[in-house]
Amino acid sequence: MGPQSTPDLSTPASSLSLSTVAIIGLGTMGTGIAEVLTRAGREVIGIDTDEAAARHAVSALEAATARAVQRERLTERERRDALARFRTFTDLQAAADADLVIEVVPEDYELKRQVFAELDAVVRPDTILATGTNALSVTRLAADSQRPERVLGVHFFNPAPAMKLVEVVSSVLTAPTAVAAVTELARDLGKDPIAVGDRPGFVADGLLFGYLNQAAAMYESKYATREDIDAAMKLGCGLPMGPLALLDLIGVDTARTVLEAMYTESQDRLHAPAPILGQLAEAGLTGRKAGRGFYTYDAPGSPTVVPDAESPAAADELAGGRTVTGVGVAGSGTMASGIAEVFAKAGFKVVLAARSLEKAEKAKARIAKSLGRSVDKGRMSAEARDAALAAITPAGSLDAFADVDLAVEAVAEDLAVKQELFKTLDKVCKPGAVLATTTSSLPVVACARATSRPQDVIGMHFFNPAPAMKLVEVVRTVLTADDVHATVRAVCAKVRKHPVDCGDRAGFIVNALLFPYLNNAIKMVEEHYATLDDIDAAMKLGGGYPMGPFELLDVVGLDVSLAIEKVLHAEFRDPGLAPAPLLEHLVAAGCLGRKTGRGFREYARR
Repeated sequence: MGPQSTPDLSTPASSLSLSTVAIIGLGTMGTGIAEVLTRAGREVIGIDTDEAAARHAVSALEAATARAVQRERLTERERRDALARFRTFTDLQAAADADLVIEVVPEDYELKRQVFAELDAVVRPDTILATGTNALSVTRLAADSQRPERVLGVHFFNPAPAMKLVEVVSSVLTAPTAVAAVTELARDLGKDPIAVGDRPGFVADGLLFGYLNQAAAMYESKYATREDIDAAMKLGCGLPMGPLALLDLIGVDTARTVLEAMYTESQDRLHAPAPILGQLAEAGLTGRKAGRGFYTYDAPGSPTVVPDAESPAAADELAGGRTVTGVGVAGSGTMASGIAEVFAKAGFKVVLAARSLEKAEKAKARIAKSLGRSVDKGRMSAEARDAALAAITPAGSLDAFADVDLAVEAVAEDLAVKQELFKTLDKVCKPGAVLATTTSSLPVVACARATSRPQDVIGMHFFNPAPAMKLVEVVRTVLTADDVHATVRAVCAKVRKHPVDCGDRAGFIVNALLFPYLNNAIKMVEEHYATLDDIDAAMKLGGGYPMGPFELLDVVGLDVSLAIEKVLHAEFRDPGLAPAPLLEHLVAAGCLGRKTGRGFREYARR
């Protein structure tokens, strides 16, 4: 091919006009991208070999823009103009005049390669070719193209009109001006683009799918029910969806494809697809689109979950439980104060015991301030505040627990300290009292074995701040009595918390799924794949997380995070769970997060 055919991608990005864009593949994602582009004033050529898909795309765009007019986000004139800018075709020849082509055909390498080969013969030399893949190699697609310098990845998130993140993926072959032009376009569309290199999953899905895989494996092992896994991650981490419901939304087959690609590159067992993903995919149970996946839906494509054989029966939480009127809380820190506040507001008589009466009284004063803020915000009456405070009796010794029906410890996360405390509880608490630990990482059974009544011991893992967080992980050991479990679930209902059941193993549900994800984010930074800011932005904008992983690590505390990751690694023995060296180095340097003024970021001293 002569020099005259070579595209001039050395042209400044601002002069590479991307006013006409072809979308190849008019499924949900392609149609969503088309909506974004037409509403932003671009001419859009929609191409799909299936005429029905093309018609559906037009109908979907008509409906979406009509809703926008109803919500006063578009005028009727703007709607008509947007619809006029969208034309559909069934032949790739229609892309001949496009400045940019974005393919979003199914995740099959040979299919995408064929599309790019045909485009090479159709489009202008300066046309940029973008793949919407999140699992396949952009570099390989580029290398198989006649003009690899103009090939890149542009990864929108579903639903494209609503999601702000766009990952712009360059290979070692991509011309910087092509990346700059697509990045500028993304900004013009009102999106937040981040630049990433070519590896399966990129940033957001690279972190997300490992977490989803672990959740699928947790469910497959029957460690926890699908409902409890999903509730735990929504209530414990503030996520918009639980992982198994999200797998159904994404598509179980799609998730398996992405994970296979990630595992091929990383050889990390955490990325090896959980067998259940393959089993569901092979059975055609691919999630919402099929009407059944981890959950069952009332119709293919419907978001409405309907009961099936795995749905929990309406449980009588009070059946077989013990009576609880008095509660003892051991500890004087933030967690102990928060738990005492929760029980007092629910009408229980609370004994708050610390190592000295002075510490216990300070903890009660902290509760008084918290309740006062609730009154100021109109969340409770002054009378309710006074009643809650009156229900709390501070004490300087565990001897005050002699008459409590439930004793909850919230002392330091140190097994020797907790075991010594449980020995004391065994001596001072009356027969039949339930003894609970709030540990987040230590074996509950080790606390139970420190007593002469291990059948009465259970885990009640509250989340911080306890008055606000709705989740409690109820942790049964192999020795916990059934009526003790029933008692604690009933108590959770009375204090308006959502209990989830799990067994006595490291991390329980939330931390076992959360901390490997955080560890993988640190590894991305170690490998210079992406910056802290880009990773945090990707997970907030692309995954709907309330905080990015590095924001969260600095809030939790790097020392706390490292301790939990060490426990997970020690229990599961998986090399992929080994704490990232960067985390260990920061902890060794005393950079523990917000509490020390420096962690992954620096903070102003208070």
